[in-house]
Amino acid sequence: MAELFETINWGLIAPIIVIQLILMVTALIDWARTENTNGPKMMWLFIILLLNIIGPILYFIFGRRND
Repeated sequence: MAELFETINWGLIAPIIVIQLILMVTALIDWARTENTNGPKMMWLFIILLLNIIGPILYFIFGRRND
């Protein structure tokens, strides 16, 4: 298992992980502060949490209600 972590190119993987975490935290904060979303609010929570990097992007494109 240790050999696996040594062969990973962290220079490529680390920025993707950081971007994913920033997107997820930002989407979760916005989700918590917003009362109404396009569709059920709990559905968007599961999309944000379970679809990794694409879930928060989908939330910002389709889930936010611009009132």
